[in-house]
Amino acid sequence: MAKYGEGDKRWIVEDRADGANVHNWHWAETDCLDWSRNLLSNLLSGLTVTDGEGDLFIKIKKVDKVDGEAYLNVRKGKIIPGYEISVTLSWEGEAKDSDGNSLLKAEGLVEIPYISDENADEDPELKVSIKDEGPLGRRLKEAMLAKGKPLIFDKVRVYVQTMAKGGPAKDELEVKKIVPKAQSTVAATKPKELVVEKKAAAKKEAKKGFKTITLSEKFSCRARDMYEILMDENRWKGFTLSNARISKEVGGEFSIFDGSVTGTNLELQDGKLIVLNWRFANWDDGIHSTVKLALDEPEPGVTVVKLAHTDIPEEDRYGNATVVENTERGWRDLIFNRIRAVFGFGI
Repeated sequence: MAKYGEGDKRWIVEDRADGANVHNWHWAETDCLDWSRNLLSNLLSGLTVTDGEGDLFIKIKKVDKVDGEAYLNVRKGKIIPGYEISVTLSWEGEAKDSDGNSLLKAEGLVEIPYISDENADEDPELKVSIKDEGPLGRRLKEAMLAKGKPLIFDKVRVYVQTMAKGGPAKDELEVKKIVPKAQSTVAATKPKELVVEKKAAAKKEAKKGFKTITLSEKFSCRARDMYEILMDENRWKGFTLSNARISKEVGGEFSIFDGSVTGTNLELQDGKLIVLNWRFANWDDGIHSTVKLALDEPEPGVTVVKLAHTDIPEEDRYGNATVVENTERGWRDLIFNRIRAVFGFGI
């Protein structure tokens, strides 16, 4: 992921005298690291973990550090968050006897080494340490892990969802569209027939909130070999380095990338066509897309795979607006390019 401020200047809007980024055509980029520190501090500082459960009293004192980078990009009104941060929290605990007398007071740290937009739908790694490693100290540490971990993850999800919705930059980056006067005049005198045609065409557009990906990839192999790779679970395990379960029958189910993607086979033509019902685990319930993989062999030993992935939601269940970009990158980098690398099908 490119660091904030190091993007290609052709995609970063230059400052104008009026401060406008017309139609949000260029990337508008806002640094959100300080804002991230403030939000995470507000969410986590002073958070009570246990209040006497098992005679243990534990709370998070404060957020000590938030390091890394966090920013928001907007282009054409679409919000794209980017962040790779680490978080360190200090916490304190006290163990008391049945009469309420203090047996041990101890302090420790919670470290979250990696929170990233690329893993927005996953809980991050979390490490807990304590200065006193005696029996009571270990009890406090174990209680902090058992009770504090889900509380901290809940707050991290709030941060992730807030970034996905635009964080501090949504209002300032979504600049109102400016309509030139000449365009307004033309619109005012537009024939009624054209307006009717435009409305009719709009009804034919894809449903709102969903997108389509189309790719064409070339491989140095026979079409039947590519078909077998795409329909064989052992080969999927090999080139993705993850668990896979694939049926070779129409109506059969598949599960790939350790269950992150599931679906069913809708249509299969040996060596020619694969059509799948496809969904990611982090999509809203009931949301399914369609994958069509058409295999063509224009000459012996050269296969062209044409992908059409339709009805991809623009946001996942957590509000992240990078679903389409991540899906396209996944097809290119985690599937097609991995097949080339592992099976030697590069051209």
